[in-house]
Amino acid sequence: MPLVDIRDLKVAFDGVHVLHGIDLAIERGEAVGLVGESGCGKSVTWLAALGLLPKKAQVTGEVMLEGTNLVEAPRKHLEAVRGRRIAMIFQDPSSSLNPVIRVGRQIEEAIHLHHGMTGPAARAEARRLIELVGIPDAARRLDNYPHEFSGGQNQRLMIAMALAGEPDILIADEPTTALDATIQAQILDLLAQLRTETGMAVVFISHDLGAVSQICERVCVMYAGRIVEKCSTASLFRAPRHPYTKGLFGAIPRLDGGRARLSPIEGTVPQPSRLPKGCAFAPRCTEATARCAEARPALLEENERAVACFNPVIAETPARRPAKARTRQGELETA
Repeated sequence: MPLVDIRDLKVAFDGVHVLHGIDLAIERGEAVGLVGESGCGKSVTWLAALGLLPKKAQVTGEVMLEGTNLVEAPRKHLEAVRGRRIAMIFQDPSSSLNPVIRVGRQIEEAIHLHHGMTGPAARAEARRLIELVGIPDAARRLDNYPHEFSGGQNQRLMIAMALAGEPDILIADEPTTALDATIQAQILDLLAQLRTETGMAVVFISHDLGAVSQICERVCVMYAGRIVEKCSTASLFRAPRHPYTKGLFGAIPRLDGGRARLSPIEGTVPQPSRLPKGCAFAPRCTEATARCAEARPALLEENERAVACFNPVIAETPARRPAKARTRQGELETA
């Protein structure tokens, strides 16, 4: 039985649908990547699952957690799930940390909320969490303010706060986007290490295929509010089947590619209120036919891979592997 089972999740704002039936199961301990361009619904999926969207959002479907549908769950139940069972860290830690409160107090507040600990016990636990995420001199730095930490350290603090509840699943919403390559590699290594040590599942939301390939065993590619391809990470990099996925790989620069021009995906993601009648990717797709403009392909599973396309790509060569940064023995490595 999956840890979290999302079934036919739909979200609309003022009658305009932005998610069109997401089906996604997260198993205990696994790492799943959600990739796609900005605005494709990656973050909205999990904000809807945790009841964090504004009141004007209309959410339907099921987000099953141990027999309870979180979409219909009362607020009190959701508050018990957030942080304790499912924790979320965001792209910009500076917008999540209070700039006028010392970081130790902020982490202690999360510890008190989830475990009821106060005083010296809470402070000792906050110190342990800061040490766990790799910030040196933790005892002294508990009394620092967020602006006294670097961007990468602030992201580590957000991870420490997320770990305060000992969650079963961690949603990492583009946690490395604003960081340089070296710090990004350190954060990715930290997430992988924490997953190994704690056994928690990780959902890694990103537009960076290189980052996803480092820590995820399975990938779901999203476009215009739908999952268009999902399979193992190895299979996706070996042979992307959806034309959109192939286009993402084609737009990645290669370290050994000389000065050859990239192959961008022409056009832009359609507005949710102006989606075409058929496949949402059809206006940008080089493989589109008349059928694509009239009918919407379903996400069909075959050989442990699901693709929503009438004309899937038959790839004969491995996809271009993105350049990626990784710290190993203090050096920066690229592949």
